[in-house]
Amino acid sequence: MEDYKNKLGALAGKLKQERPQTPIQQVQPVRAKAPKEKEVQFNNWLPKSLIKQVKRFALEQERTIKDVLIEALQHYLKTNSKST
Repeated sequence: MEDYKNKLGALAGKLKQERPQTPIQQVQPVRAKAPKEKEVQFNNWLPKSLIKQVKRFALEQERTIKDVLIEALQHYLKTNSKST
């Protein structure tokens, strides 16, 4: 028991002598995001097989389903809209 007290006392003394090293955190500026266009909810019924394909594609591309659908709709409208 006496040995335990001596070790504990030595540890306490060591902690008092050594100044704790605090890591200094680097400050990095927050990247400003471009303002997003206001979003609204859009619900639609789609074939189950198509939804599975979209989910699988999004997973493989490590993207969200929302992002995949937005890009697909934008591409469709861009390639199929008639110029006036």
